Amino acid sequence: MARDYDSQLLESVGVRRRRMRDALLFGAQRARRTADERLGKVFAGIALAAVMCAGCVGWSFLQHTLDEQKAEQQKQQRQAQQYDRAGR
Repeated sequence: MARDYDSQLLESVGVRRRRMRDALLFGAQRARRTADERLGKVFAGIALAAVMCAGCVGWSFLQHTLDEQKAEQQKQQRQAQQYDRAGR
């Protein structure tokens, strides 16, 4: 009998805490917020995917630009070496 009372008390305390948390987080329209929450998560996922794609494009652009600069420097060094050899 005492165990039943204890388990009922613990369960009711858990339910009360969950309801208080939901009331604090979502206000009076907590039943309507679940659909809004899902849409928010979808938009957050889309935004995260867009940021990751933009990061990949930016990284690719940076690598391409650095490769072009490196190739240009090597070309200039080769030309300078050829000029030095021709001048001697």
